[in-house]
Amino acid sequence: MALTSIGEETYSARHPLLQKNKFGGGCRSSSEEEATSKAVFRVVGMTCSACAGPVEEAIKRLRGIHEAVIDVLNNQAQVLFNPNFVNLEKICETIQDAGFEASLIENEANETSIKVCRIRINGMTCSSCSSTIERVLRVTNGVQRAHVSLALEEAEVHYDRRLGDHDKLLDEIESAGFEALLISTGEDLSKIDLKIVGECVDESIKTLLEALPGVQSVEFHHGTDKIISVLYKHDVTGPRSFIRVFGRTKLKATIFSAGEEGRESQRQVEIKKYYKSFIWSLVFTVPVFLTAMVFMYIPWINHLLMFKVINMLNTGEIIRCVLATPVQFLIGWRFYYGSYKALRRGSANMDVLIALGTNAAYFYSLYSVLRAASSPGFKGEDFFETSSMLITFILLGKYLEVMAKGKTSDAISKLMKLTPDTAILLSLDSEGQVTGEEEIDGRLIQKNDVIKILPGVKVASDGYVVWGKSHVDESMMTGEANLVAKRKGDTVIGGTLNANGVLHVKVTRVGSESALAQIIRLVESAQLAKAPVQKLADTISKFFVPLVISFSLLTWLVWFFAGKLHWYSESWIPASMDRFELALQFGISVMVVACPCALGLATPTAVMVGTGVGASQGVLIKGGQALERAHMVNCIVFDKTGTLTMGKPVVVKTKLLKNMTLGEFYELVAATEVNSEHPLAKAIVNHAKKFRDDEENPAWPQAHEFLSITGNGVKATVKGREVMVGNKNLMSQHGVYIPEDAEEMLAEAEEMAQTGILVSVNRELTGLLAVSDPLKPSARAAISILKSMNIASIMVTGDNWGTANAIAREVGIDSVMAEAKPKQKAEKVKELQASGHVVAMVGDGINDAPALVAADVGIAIGAGTDIAIEAADIVLMKSNLEDVITAIDLSKKTFSRIRLNYVWALGYNLIGIPIAAGVLFPWTHLRLPPWFAGAAMAASSVSVVCSSLLLKNYKRPKMLDNLEICEVLVERV
Repeated sequence: MALTSIGEETYSARHPLLQKNKFGGGCRSSSEEEATSKAVFRVVGMTCSACAGPVEEAIKRLRGIHEAVIDVLNNQAQVLFNPNFVNLEKICETIQDAGFEASLIENEANETSIKVCRIRINGMTCSSCSSTIERVLRVTNGVQRAHVSLALEEAEVHYDRRLGDHDKLLDEIESAGFEALLISTGEDLSKIDLKIVGECVDESIKTLLEALPGVQSVEFHHGTDKIISVLYKHDVTGPRSFIRVFGRTKLKATIFSAGEEGRESQRQVEIKKYYKSFIWSLVFTVPVFLTAMVFMYIPWINHLLMFKVINMLNTGEIIRCVLATPVQFLIGWRFYYGSYKALRRGSANMDVLIALGTNAAYFYSLYSVLRAASSPGFKGEDFFETSSMLITFILLGKYLEVMAKGKTSDAISKLMKLTPDTAILLSLDSEGQVTGEEEIDGRLIQKNDVIKILPGVKVASDGYVVWGKSHVDESMMTGEANLVAKRKGDTVIGGTLNANGVLHVKVTRVGSESALAQIIRLVESAQLAKAPVQKLADTISKFFVPLVISFSLLTWLVWFFAGKLHWYSESWIPASMDRFELALQFGISVMVVACPCALGLATPTAVMVGTGVGASQGVLIKGGQALERAHMVNCIVFDKTGTLTMGKPVVVKTKLLKNMTLGEFYELVAATEVNSEHPLAKAIVNHAKKFRDDEENPAWPQAHEFLSITGNGVKATVKGREVMVGNKNLMSQHGVYIPEDAEEMLAEAEEMAQTGILVSVNRELTGLLAVSDPLKPSARAAISILKSMNIASIMVTGDNWGTANAIAREVGIDSVMAEAKPKQKAEKVKELQASGHVVAMVGDGINDAPALVAADVGIAIGAGTDIAIEAADIVLMKSNLEDVITAIDLSKKTFSRIRLNYVWALGYNLIGIPIAAGVLFPWTHLRLPPWFAGAAMAASSVSVVCSSLLLKNYKRPKMLDNLEICEVLVERV
């Protein structure tokens, strides 16, 4: 099929809500009509019509459902419902309860009601905290989905703003005992945080800001830093206007970002806080440790420490009690507060374990001190060094963990640094002439500003050139090292490098709208999304702490009664303890050696580093689910045009069959094809320009009654003549006779991997074009490498069979499906899935979108269409086929690292808990002191994060480096 152009039919297949109403049914009252919404859900797992029945019945049993139609072929469920009785989340859960995976594709009010906001959350200590926040958010009215990342310390929430707003979400998180700070609203608004420098901040500032056009709300955050958050419409006002407001007062304001910069700032505060707590704890704990464990071996010091003050209370016990108390209650206050918050919401986290363990040691020691002071014959030992050293080691572990976690999101920091810190703002008069220029902070750029870009300087924001000529290095977006010429009217992307010449650029997109911001948001969303394997950790952590506490109590009871009943020899008991104290130490050790933190960090830290490494190599992976599925892929379906080929076809041969000049012929063809977006159509129009060299952008004759016939070609009326451009099917459908010599030319073109295109005028065959789309240099080698990895390759294209087979032979693909419409591509993917394959689809066009969605892993070529990129799970920014191999290899390495992290996390507990419980003690007299157990617990989290950080050393397979060398040699030849 020569010209495959997506039409209304395919678009409506991708967006079923745009089709005519399939629900049928009788008339409804006006009030009922007002309370009716439509939604489309993606349902994964349906294999035949028998699967549709249970899903449809389950949905219809819900109160408020008017109708439900299940589309097995497209894996979709369309639902007509009353939002007053049932919400989207409930419908989604019902489908999942029926045994299928479900997710919302769209609803009729998506553009105005379903929003996505990001919230930074402070105070999470383990996976129990993140799971609790997720549960709190998901039961909040209006919330569709919520993902909370422990490693990133952020939440991404999909919510219906008709049922609630972001302030409600913040309140819910804070009521659960955590600090919440809004990063982005998800609405068509921008948010900026301003740090105020000055003494007096009153309501007059808020009033002045709210009076500005476009400002929606202003909120104060009183604390160590005086922060004002402003929500505004970026096309009406901007940060420079806010700064000017402060300029009228004695106050000054600087921009404080709640995004990556804010997160980094918060992390630095947290690092300093843990460091300070650790140092103070160390100052108090070292003397406690020395008096309990070291000085007893120095006679004269030991004599001083054993001096009796009151009854049996000696100096050493007093010193340890005095020094351990501030460690327990002041420095260790965070664990009490964390425990209180966890228990208040009906869950238990790491803080509960630490608080119980240290309290058991401290209060038994305090009891021992009070008994010694009140009794002339009491002989007991204190454990003050246990509680103090435990808190100290845990603080050290948290300090190291926070520092290590900060390095897992380096990819976002690097992306944010691509834009320059400053920009040159131009002042223009009414005629557009430059009247002045000023250097400003890059974050103060506003929409419709005109900025000056000097040679060797990065473009500050997205926009288009209004003056000047230059060449721009866009490799950070496209991966192509070639410089792109820019002149008046051409678009430029923020973060790209201006190589030579001066440009004046009018800003069209700022902040979250910019191309770079969208990439950053994609990476952030990927890091927030949970891999399915994370469900294992979430399930374990839910029961982990109660089980550990139970096992700790059981351990204490077993050893206590074993001592009472004299089941073990007196010689087993250390000289400084009795049976009760030995049992207590075993119980405390079990309680503190177990840590759910490492389990909760195992998956998200690996996903964060893996997606970050991918982004740095031009492979954008949309979350843990895509990573997990990609490592299982054993079959890849390739589109041809723009995927295996360069996507820049050129006309290589023209044959006229009627008495007509080439100029006249191409004028008719170009006038028809200029209305099509297909790459082959663009190639024909570009070739036609050669016959109109008198002007750069010629105006072609007006085409009337233009029609794009999906899979066949196009037709239109030009200068009163009916012109058709397309394949043999198009001609035969309209009764156009194809002579034998034209058939031979078509066959010859197909054998040479060229696309033959027929042109008829007034139902008479007038000419034939041969269009060649050269293969990508890496295509054959990439297919060969995939074969060596035991991954099958299949080509599915809308082009004709002859061209498809020729291309397939050239690249080494054995299985081909040609002349396929978009729906047929998706059906082919589903057919492969039904036969047991895990399928990846690689494509770049709008017509690939249904197949990309249907595949287990959709991989979009970055130079492709927005719809294809949106539908895909992985985006290859460089448009290189070898990056398909990189994506699969990286997913395997990341998933392997996740498994290793689980080995670390569970290994610590599976080995540490039995040792801490004293399993080896009867034979080896080896026991795990509580302070050492605490150190091991802290080390488990640090080791898991460091294990994930090793992914930053990821190198592409060596065979890809050899492939790149071959590509360079081919290009030079």
